[in-house]
Order: sequence, then structure tokens, then C-alpha cells
Amino acid sequence: MDVTHIAAPKKRELPPLMTLTDVAAARLRQLYARGEEGKLLRISVGTKGCSGMSYEMSWVEEPSPTDEIVKSQDLTVLVDRKATLFLIGTVMDYREDKLTRGFTFENPNEKGRCGCGESFHV
Repeated sequence: MDVTHIAAPKKRELPPLMTLTDVAAARLRQLYARGEEGKLLRISVGTKGCSGMSYEMSWVEEPSPTDEIVKSQDLTVLVDRKATLFLIGTVMDYREDKLTRGFTFENPNEKGRCGCGESFHV
């Protein structure tokens, strides 16, 4: 009797849920040192704007049971579990120019953004 063994398909490695650039990590460290020490940054996705979704950030005292814990650049960032499918592979950066400054998100899942950049869709 000839028995054929079929190997299980190899699982594809998923990209990290989210990573921080050096500049974003430096800015977060500044914010922690200036009054947010002991808190954690939570990132979520809400409905807003003309494209339908927007990034939301808030400071929290501790993770909730529905938070994913992301470690990047020796920092901890929380991601609301409801946002994880929208954020897989996202890189969080911090940019300053003449008119604006703030955190930005380079999200490979985005299919488009509204003209003002306030919202996106996947």
C-alpha cells in the first residue's frame, strides 16, 4: 500500500500591524516627557470626512481588553482591535512643514483619500 504524504501549505508571514519611524518615535518620546508619561497612545479608525474613515488617536491609562499591543522603536502603541484589518502594515511618521505638523500614516490598505487628506477609504 502506497501512502502519499501531503505537506501543509506554508503560511505567509503577515507584515507587522504597525511600525513607527525614527521621527515618530522621537516625537512620541517628547510627548511622554511633557505630560503624557505613564499613558499609552491608542490608535483607532472612525467614520469621518468625505472618504468615510479617519485615523483617531487618544491617550489612555492602560490597554483595554480589545486593544492590540504594538511594540516599535522601544515604544508601546495600542491599536483598537476593530481597526486592525484596516491598519496592517501601516507606518506611522511625524512630519513638519511650513503649514502643518503632526503624525501621518502610510497605510498600504488605503485605496484613496479625500482632497483635504482628512479621511481615507479601503
